[in-house]
Amino acid sequence: MEKGIITVVGKDAVGIIAKVCTYLAEHNVNILDISQTILDGYFNMMMIVDATNASEPFNTLTEEMKSLGEDIGVRIKLQHENIFDKMHRL
Repeated sequence: MEKGIITVVGKDAVGIIAKVCTYLAEHNVNILDISQTILDGYFNMMMIVDATNASEPFNTLTEEMKSLGEDIGVRIKLQHENIFDKMHRL
């Protein structure tokens, strides 16, 4: 399984979750877990996804997710699970 971690941060607005989830569905990326909250008007979301059957290579998904975030006014970051784990290990 090729897991990825997606983080989405920015000013809250209507449709953020819908646009991110639509992109993932269109690219055959399965959402395994999702958590979101709004703190003082700021939207925070973290997703664990399975990109094993994705229609695009992982690095392409990463760039397109970043571009999607720019289009909708939030910061979206997709990292491979292995990189995320190494960066957040104490």
